[in-house]
Amino acid sequence: MGAIAQVAELGSYLAAFNELEQRTRTQPAWIRSLRRDAFIRFCDVGFPTIKDEDWRFTSVASISGESFSRPESSRTSRTLEDVQPFVIPGAACVLVFVDGRFRAELSATELLPTGVTAGGLADAITNSPAMLEAHLGRYLNIQRDAFCSLNTALFEDGAYVRVARGTVLEAPIHLLFISTTADGIPGMAHPRNLLVAESDTQINLVEEYVSLGSGVFFSNVVTELLAAENAVVSHHMIERESRNVFHVSTLRVQQDRNANVSSHSVLIGGALVRNNVHPVLAGEGGECLINGLFLGDDRQHMDNYMLVEHVSPHCNSRQFYNGILDGHAHGVFHGRIVVHQEAQKTNAKQTNRNLLLSDSAQIDTKPQLEIYAEDVKCTHGATIGQVDEEALFYLRSRGIDEREAHTLLLFAFAGECLGRMNSAPVRKHIERIVHLSLPTGIRPVTGDGLEMASHWEEIG
Repeated sequence: MGAIAQVAELGSYLAAFNELEQRTRTQPAWIRSLRRDAFIRFCDVGFPTIKDEDWRFTSVASISGESFSRPESSRTSRTLEDVQPFVIPGAACVLVFVDGRFRAELSATELLPTGVTAGGLADAITNSPAMLEAHLGRYLNIQRDAFCSLNTALFEDGAYVRVARGTVLEAPIHLLFISTTADGIPGMAHPRNLLVAESDTQINLVEEYVSLGSGVFFSNVVTELLAAENAVVSHHMIERESRNVFHVSTLRVQQDRNANVSSHSVLIGGALVRNNVHPVLAGEGGECLINGLFLGDDRQHMDNYMLVEHVSPHCNSRQFYNGILDGHAHGVFHGRIVVHQEAQKTNAKQTNRNLLLSDSAQIDTKPQLEIYAEDVKCTHGATIGQVDEEALFYLRSRGIDEREAHTLLLFAFAGECLGRMNSAPVRKHIERIVHLSLPTGIRPVTGDGLEMASHWEEIG
């Protein structure tokens, strides 16, 4: 469909783009050009449909058919009391964003060491645009994904984190995004995050998306992450927004020589969720872990799209995704590994495991390998099953009631993914969230995740 026809159908986005253009007239020419090119691309292709191979299992008609607008600033009034329940204990820094806008008065950066810069992207564009030009928008392919084009056209703010060469920060940096949904007023935000880990650094990052309110909201997020030579980066994305939120997120990772990146995703909330993870192992000797857990019930739709590109030789990648679906929930796992011709000695593994707790739950899983090199080792596989009845019977024979036994087995299944998270504060935070999302019946995790193992020992 041509650009003129698309613009006629997408009037609310055109209005948002024109308004943003007026407010950002003083921004550097390269940013304004980036926005314009992206909006032209979005208008030209429009939203994807199930005829597009990458979207064949997910209809976005509920997004394309709705009219969203940016929330007014008066609607985004929040206090520290609103934020506190979501904060990760032990975090080195908390950056808070309300409806996509950075709120310095709700954030805490006092404990950041020298060598770490963290704040709002809009402030960085105003104060030090030259620091951004080498990275912002340079890795994302707006030609491939319309939601990435839309984000690039409409991003107003987001997180900017830069870790200087040789800096090691073990405590996590927490990026907390709050959508203030309101009945009858569909809102939207397009946060853009730029995370730069320079050479010989070590960092833990958490992106968490939550809601205050139960109205309709559209979160369209893009995160660009650069891991320079010898950098070690752990990135966590937690999505637990209200059931009336449409959430589309893209994590684009660029890895240099010997960089080690771990990506962990936990999807719990939302009506329709699309989680894109796209690492490119561009330097020799890179390591990449993509680890995820998605929990769906009622009529939730959760789509996980993984694209791992091996560009250089001697790189390793591993993908592990577990899904638990109940009610009429629909899950999708589309994992694609592309090994380019120069990427000899590639070692790649991809695994997707799913539990269906009801007859009406559905999973579409499509592991995929695309190999152009000769000397590689690549494997992939997927399983779909139900709770093990023998294990359930064993637990019940030890005096555990059916509901608690069922929950124990579900948490053990989820724990496969949680156990791959190396940051103790982040893992504890996510364990508590997962416990609240599973059927009730066992005590919350309060330690380092070993209670489950000790509980099993007591049963045996």
